[in-house]
Amino acid sequence: MRRTRLPPLALRCVACPSGRATVGRGRFRVNANGKRLDVWLLVNCVSCDRTGKLTVHERVPVRALPAGLLAGYVGDSPPLVADTLLDPLIARRNRYALDWDGCWELRAHPVPAHPWPLRIAVAFDDPVPLRPERLIAQGLGISRAELARRVKSDVPLRRTRTRSFSFLLLGPGGGRTEQAAAR
Repeated sequence: MRRTRLPPLALRCVACPSGRATVGRGRFRVNANGKRLDVWLLVNCVSCDRTGKLTVHERVPVRALPAGLLAGYVGDSPPLVADTLLDPLIARRNRYALDWDGCWELRAHPVPAHPWPLRIAVAFDDPVPLRPERLIAQGLGISRAELARRVKSDVPLRRTRTRSFSFLLLGPGGGRTEQAAAR
């Protein structure tokens, strides 16, 4: 699993009824007041393009931030924008959620002809919240009924996950051929 683009934010706009925002060009605003710094990530409303701010650091001493981090904020580092946006603590503090629809892709190797049963590992590069059931069905191109017959997993398939997991994929007969061979 990997991210194809930064997800839009589910965040209420103060100027219009829109509930979505994007990071736009991915810029930070750093404001110094004496020996203290404020750092914000600038976001834009999808509907009216109004700029809003997400608080990253508030009234921190200048020396409390590592020089490399401060240089990343001043230089609008794209990886730092992504890390900041995906940080759950910043999301909770600023009361936004990420809308992951259409922002991820599944990179999968082709399934060999007759490898049954096959152990498959799923690794998440970013914390994309997905139900394993949906992910596996989409990746293998099978229905949910067939998924229930062919997939054996230690994790609940109907609960949203953001961490890596693995599962056992049985043959097209749903495991009947493997069970008969084992007898």
